[in-house]
Amino acid sequence: MGINCTGKIVIARYGKIFRGNKVKNAMLAGAKGIVLYSDPADYCAKSVKPYPEGWNLPGQGAQRGNILNLNGAGDPLTPGYPAKEYTSRLSPDKGVGLPNIPVHPIGYSDAVLLLKNMGGASPPPHWKGALNVSYRIGPGFIGDFEQKKVRMNVHSYNQVTRIYNVIGRIRGAQEPDRYVILGGHRDAWVFGAIDPGSGAAATHETVRAAGKLLQKGWRPRRTLIFASWDAEEFGLLGSTEWAEENAKILQQRAVAYINADSAIEGMYTLRIDCTPSLHTLAYNITKQVMSPEEGEEGMTLYDSWHKRDNWTDNRDAPRISKLGSGSDFEAYFIRLGIASGRVRYTKNRKLEKYSNYPVYHSVYETFELVERFYDPKFRRMEAVARVRGGVAFRLADALMLPLDCNEYALALSQYAHAIHRIAQKHMLEMERYAVTFNALFSAVDNFTHAAQEFQQRLNTLDTTNSLSVRMVNDQLMYLERAFIDPLGLPGRPFYRHVVFAPNSHNKYAGQSFPGIYDALFDIDKAAEPERAWSEVKRQISIAAFTVNAAADTLRPVT
Repeated sequence: MGINCTGKIVIARYGKIFRGNKVKNAMLAGAKGIVLYSDPADYCAKSVKPYPEGWNLPGQGAQRGNILNLNGAGDPLTPGYPAKEYTSRLSPDKGVGLPNIPVHPIGYSDAVLLLKNMGGASPPPHWKGALNVSYRIGPGFIGDFEQKKVRMNVHSYNQVTRIYNVIGRIRGAQEPDRYVILGGHRDAWVFGAIDPGSGAAATHETVRAAGKLLQKGWRPRRTLIFASWDAEEFGLLGSTEWAEENAKILQQRAVAYINADSAIEGMYTLRIDCTPSLHTLAYNITKQVMSPEEGEEGMTLYDSWHKRDNWTDNRDAPRISKLGSGSDFEAYFIRLGIASGRVRYTKNRKLEKYSNYPVYHSVYETFELVERFYDPKFRRMEAVARVRGGVAFRLADALMLPLDCNEYALALSQYAHAIHRIAQKHMLEMERYAVTFNALFSAVDNFTHAAQEFQQRLNTLDTTNSLSVRMVNDQLMYLERAFIDPLGLPGRPFYRHVVFAPNSHNKYAGQSFPGIYDALFDIDKAAEPERAWSEVKRQISIAAFTVNAAADTLRPVT
């Protein structure tokens, strides 16, 4: 809309995208500071009272949260390396991803005092929230407030301090050098009853169950690792630093990482985000867990989930989403190429349009909130714990790793066609600069054939031959690693997965074929179109090479 933000303090609604992207956008626009507020349109459900009478966000509620734009998480002073005593650190003014403008969150009862006196033009309709104000976009104020200015006084300090990860291991009986990791954080902004308390409680129950099994003489085939991460809220610090410290070992030995952050974020149905090779296992486990919902006695969680969130675009099954970022799986999946997934209970995403749960990262996220509203009998949390634990125990105990490369082939085909549809919006330019997706489609076909042949060999494998079993298990385990590009994505070297990465413009959202997507983003505004389309062609070739290379890892060893 042509508004000059240089030297101005800007105000923005929370929601839609990662808060750190909002701060980055403000910095790029030249803003001197940014105020973030939670609008009722984004953090209040209809016909629900504010806490403590209901589970909506009160007007004084402010959402805390990290605002790093590190393009890869972890300590911003030690990017790429573990923050140990001996580690050389950048100076704070050189910290990677740290903002250079002040940022402050406020509640909507404070925001309305600023917004109701704003001048300037009216915004597009979809920019308007639910407060009784005009939502004019400035700059400056009107009427009696025309000469008023906003002053930000932010008192904060930087400090290097010690954090603590707690790691527990159950050594595998037959394959102790193969690791299945169940990890989640325990630090919270305030009380953290949902984030991370609900997830941490579920993890403790899984650990307790494993301990009971050990007392009965059980031991998993592979090593189980339970991790309680520290400082997740400051930028996934604990999990990322541990991944960086143990990167070489994990790349050699890790089978999968199951994330155990918040177990509940809504009261409607299950939500699973994972790599495609875990789809079949997730479905199978949910068919063995009973629905926690009243009136669904005798119904499996799978059927309950299927009824509420059907994946209607390409199959008759519950929806499973791509992994984005915003939690501790990031370093394991996107940087190291370890198969990963997360499980939680969520809202009705079709009808409930508010962003996250209303009291997210506020002082009102209490045990009482969970006990009174979200999960009074704790059955939803129990169901999530059963799914998480079931996936982890199955990965640790099964003779043949329950990873499905056919599901990966199906997903790659969908992702390739989806990114091609985005490119086809610029059909004339594609023709002018000879841009084609044929190499990527051919690579996906090669991968699909390799996956089908691999699955056929599994069906006839001599499972009494331990070497044969180990060989195919290694092919399955290392499949995710085959999608890792050691050079990383352009401008994002710590994001190395060619198929999956957080969206550059919303870190919470997962993006498929991110290199191609980023090259296409706003390409119609490129100053040098020929150079921009050349980069699209380069990213298509990288994706095609990587998918072909991954297909080769599934072929018979000759």
